[in-house]
Amino acid sequence: MIATIEQTTISLDHFLRHPIDNNEWVDGQLIEKTGMTLRHGQVQAKLSYYWRNHMISSGQGGEVYTEALCRTNKQGRRPDVSYLTPELVTQYAGVTALPQSFPLIAEIASPDDSGEELFAKAKEYLESGCQEVWLVFPESLWIIVITQEQHLLLTVGEIINTQTVLKGFNITMDELLA
Repeated sequence: MIATIEQTTISLDHFLRHPIDNNEWVDGQLIEKTGMTLRHGQVQAKLSYYWRNHMISSGQGGEVYTEALCRTNKQGRRPDVSYLTPELVTQYAGVTALPQSFPLIAEIASPDDSGEELFAKAKEYLESGCQEVWLVFPESLWIIVITQEQHLLLTVGEIINTQTVLKGFNITMDELLA
């Protein structure tokens, strides 16, 4: 869930240079990210752990982040989990906020999130340089993987794979959402 905090006049560029913890910049307003449950945190930590382990063991390199700030074409966002390729890590070393979307992003639904909001975020990320978005619904046990070319819907008993970024990563839905 997101909650609007007191209206403050602040530009996107200023926000990206001087970010405020737990906030995103959406349509000219600071939006505090709230509503994260223990379940949300558990899935976020697991996915970050598994992506990072694969990144290291496969030798692909790069970096995995949680709640790291990035700029889309319109907003300042903090994806729940994101992966940055080694080339982009080198290119943007030391920046406060990534000036584009991460190549691989996961958004984990909190009980108060609307599906419409999550799909709009996925579209925004893909329009801003992201190559693959995972929408994770831990309560209903669904994951939707979205790329420019395809949309996959997975549930319990199935194996989820990265499609375009962090090649070769896979995990059973049961292991991730157990």
